[in-house]
Amino acid sequence: MASFVRTSRSAMRLLSSKPGSVITKRGYADEMDFTLAAANKVFYAKANVRQVDVPSFSGAFGILPKHVPTLAVLKPGVVTVYENDGTAKKVFVSSGTVTINEDSSVQVLAEEAHAVEDLDAAAAREALNKAQSDASRASTEIEKAEAQIALEVAEALVAVAQ
Repeated sequence: MASFVRTSRSAMRLLSSKPGSVITKRGYADEMDFTLAAANKVFYAKANVRQVDVPSFSGAFGILPKHVPTLAVLKPGVVTVYENDGTAKKVFVSSGTVTINEDSSVQVLAEEAHAVEDLDAAAAREALNKAQSDASRASTEIEKAEAQIALEVAEALVAVAQ
């Protein structure tokens, strides 16, 4: 085990000293440029933030500066943005993608997004009732799939809007 650690450290020194290597190329910035946008609104455009937590189909995860490059699909839920002044802003997203780049920039592109404080609990419950009704009436595979997606979004919306 000790020889493996020594070998790994030696390899890392060689990689980091080699011009153009992944380690030197990434730069590992201590800042993170963050963009959160949807068709209905741009919430952040290359803003410097401390941390972002996102819901994804592979599990919720937090993003800090220096995060490994990643691409994930968002599931309906809340994106929490921790700003540098210590405040946390919450935005509900219906679906979309999150991209974490080598330069520590992060983009969350949502199909639809709304600030959590702007959500209407009664409207969310109405949307859930409609989605449940549509799901029970769906007859084709396409209708069933569309109804299932609408139902998942409405359930997440109700859970957040309460």
